[in-house]
Amino acid sequence: MNQAAESWTIGKVLRWAQDDFSKRGLSAPRLDAELLLCECLTLNRVQLITDSSRPLTADELAAFRDLIKRRRGGEPIAYILGRREFWGLNFRTDKRALVPRPDTETLVEVALERTRHLNLFGTALDVCTGSGCVAIAFHRERPTWRVMGSDISTDALELARENALRLGSVWGMSWLESDLFEQIPATRKLDLITANAPYIPRAELAELDVDVREFEPSLALDGGEDGLDLIRRLAPAALERLAPGGVLALELHYDQANRVEALLSELGFENTLRKKDYAGHERVVSAQKPR
Repeated sequence: MNQAAESWTIGKVLRWAQDDFSKRGLSAPRLDAELLLCECLTLNRVQLITDSSRPLTADELAAFRDLIKRRRGGEPIAYILGRREFWGLNFRTDKRALVPRPDTETLVEVALERTRHLNLFGTALDVCTGSGCVAIAFHRERPTWRVMGSDISTDALELARENALRLGSVWGMSWLESDLFEQIPATRKLDLITANAPYIPRAELAELDVDVREFEPSLALDGGEDGLDLIRRLAPAALERLAPGGVLALELHYDQANRVEALLSELGFENTLRKKDYAGHERVVSAQKPR
């Protein structure tokens, strides 16, 4: 990109960026290029097509070049843009927490399905809340519920609070710095506990894409030797904290459903269900505390 600025049209610069990202092995080179250029030009992706012959100014090219350098280094698109859509909501994203992913919407779906009988009133806790995406999305659908989000990371909780404030989800929500249920009053019985806990087996961390491995917080990824360290702590404690008939819903690695279902059954949970994500993986296992 060192020719005269006027020779670089939207269409030409997109093709160049797509080729550059492809050579570097990025998984979605065209989409990445379009999203970064949309950010620079304050356009949407349709406008990139309709205005493809428009030349970029020198300032626009410089801004695009800066974003390309960041993406070349592996920084996630969601961190570069500072936002990611989840459940139709625009969440702020940065290195303080994991990037919200479409697969995690499955956890929200299960939470809503299994608490339909308590549509008007209930109390929920989202453990390992990170950006707050699960807690906030659930609260949007259950605005009369009391919804709490907890995390051991102070930084993640700051981001969750920011997202709740900017998305207008303040009333009926609270955020607690807590190692699992440590700061949750033992007398408070919960109708729902959700958790997108760290579940990546430690040996697989080195195999993750660079944008995950080098940029997203390892605290939210590392699940121990087999990925289930925190889940083994969480499940028995959740059984104590749930109200009779209360639901525990856990997001998991693609191959952990059998082991987690067996664990929940051994602990005394009942009515265990599995739900697949959009890619067909068994992503969420949920179960009830006996009534």
